Amino acid sequence: MARLPRLTLAGQPHHVIQRGNNRQAIFVDNADREMLLSLLSEHAQALGIALHAYVLMDNHYHLLATPDSAEGLPLWMQAVGRRYVRYFNDRHGRTGTLWEGRYKSTLIQSDRYLLTCMAYIDLNPVRAGMVAEARAYPWSSHAHYAGLRHDKLVTPHPLYWSLGNTPFAREAAYAELVRGGVASADQAALTDATLHGWAVGDSGFIDRLQKATPRRITKARPGRPNAPRS
Repeated sequence: MARLPRLTLAGQPHHVIQRGNNRQAIFVDNADREMLLSLLSEHAQALGIALHAYVLMDNHYHLLATPDSAEGLPLWMQAVGRRYVRYFNDRHGRTGTLWEGRYKSTLIQSDRYLLTCMAYIDLNPVRAGMVAEARAYPWSSHAHYAGLRHDKLVTPHPLYWSLGNTPFAREAAYAELVRGGVASADQAALTDATLHGWAVGDSGFIDRLQKATPRRITKARPGRPNAPRS
């Protein structure tokens, strides 16, 4: 079966996952992590991408970003991916691919899933047993939102600003949201949608998106369609 074209729309937040080939490590040390963040920042500015959240794991990374154009996100991932592979191979004396095929992505309904997706991203190191709490992991955007450091790579989504009237109130509210965790149903919905390229949101959101693109945006129902009655 031919794979569907990637689903990208201007002005919509997208959750993105890029994995290392065969789950291999994509970072050897912190210099590699700094290089990837630098490339993400450079090309985001050039292509009109607002990066809301990120986490760098050992063998993959997650992004939550809104592109100004439908072409912006794939061009961003392509530019960053190619330059990082060249850098990584040259620095570590290797050849060949680094990525596990195409990146995975999904569109997020902002008012229903955006803050949940940010928490999902922040909690990756906790779920992996790397740290006890999100604030202890240095390679994510969590510290920016929790008021622990300023991260110039991050562009907060308007929904983050709605968490409080002062920086302290927003930071406290967001930290509490992350400490509360992500419901298993939401975690499963985000993971499944991202890996398969479907949009995630309520029926009204899905209907509105489907009118904006000819590309199917949800999983097809199993079985054959009913035959027309004579």
